[in-house]
Formats: sequence, structure tokens, C-alpha cells
Amino acid sequence: MHFKSVIVYFLLFIAITFKTNAQEIPSKEDQIAAAILAAPEEMREGVTVLGYDRNGKVVTLKEGTNDLICLADDPNKPGFNAASYHKDLEPFMARGRALKAEGKSFKEIFDMREAEVKAGTLKMPSQPTTLHILFGPEGKYDATSGKVLNARYRFVVYIPYATPESTGLPTKPREPGDPWIMDPGTHRAHIMITPKRN
Repeated sequence: MHFKSVIVYFLLFIAITFKTNAQEIPSKEDQIAAAILAAPEEMREGVTVLGYDRNGKVVTLKEGTNDLICLADDPNKPGFNAASYHKDLEPFMARGRALKAEGKSFKEIFDMREAEVKAGTLKMPSQPTTLHILFGPEGKYDATSGKVLNARYRFVVYIPYATPESTGLPTKPREPGDPWIMDPGTHRAHIMITPKRN
């Protein structure tokens, strides 16, 4: 095969790959419908929704009227994971997304945000702030029923620099479903609550 033919086939392969990936991005309507399920029911109508465009970039799909932001499931990752959080967490969340897009590791992102919060260049909420997560390794949004199948909820309450001493919480759950504190004493300190399966 001639070199030019190889180049042509390679370019054709790339074009088909991009087209296929683009087709895998759910519609704006489906992204919104699935993402808002992570929010408390009484707040869903007024949430802002962030989702993905055809290039996989995070964009605003819906402007809201209340204090909650929903982040749609990333179609390029297996399973399902949508989140809903108070708008005061957006600087923290947006910074994490930006650093991840740069290829930073979890530890690098943690350390950089910790330093930025301490330096005052990254603002964390001054009050306890909740993140709701609807997730499942086998989870999938079903447009017909309007539900996410094979998924469950987790609740996270961010309290920067909280500790077991300041909250009275252990650093691991005593029983499945019990609240506990993760990353205590850091900017990312948060209470974890994953309800026990029935």
C-alpha cells in the first residue's frame, strides 16, 4: 500500500471516530432530563444544568432560577454519574474540571486546590454545602420512563477544614449507610452519606 493511501485511510478513520463519538453524545433534552434527577425533586424545575456539547466540552444547557447546579453524566465514561450541588461549590468544581482536562492526577488536583484555597485564590463555601450524586456502574438513563436505571444516591456535605473533633463524626462508617467524614482537616473535608441498599 502506498504511503498516500495509508494517510488517506488514517484520516478517514479519524473522521469516522469523531463522528461516532459525536453521535454518542445524548441530546440536550435527554441530558437535562437525566441530570436534574440528581437534584431534590422540589428544586428540579429551577436548576441550572451543565452538560456536554458535540465535542465533549462542558457547556451550559439550561439557565436556572435557583441556587442549584446539575452536572450531566459524562457520556465518555462508563456507567452513570450525575451531580447536583449548590452554586457556591461551582468555583471548586470548575477548577477541578479544568485541572483534570489538563491531565492532572487526583493527587495533583487535590494539592493544587488545597494550596489555592489557602492562598485565597480559590473560594470555598463559608457554610456547609451539599452535593447530591446519582450514580451507578451499570446505570443508564431511560428516556421512555424518564428514570435512571441501576443507580442510587449519595450525599456529600462539604465543610472545609472540618475534623472528627469539630463534627463528632468518625473517619469511616460504623455501619453501611452511616455518615462519616472524609479528607478531614483539608479544604475538601466532607461528610459522606451513602444510604444502605434495601
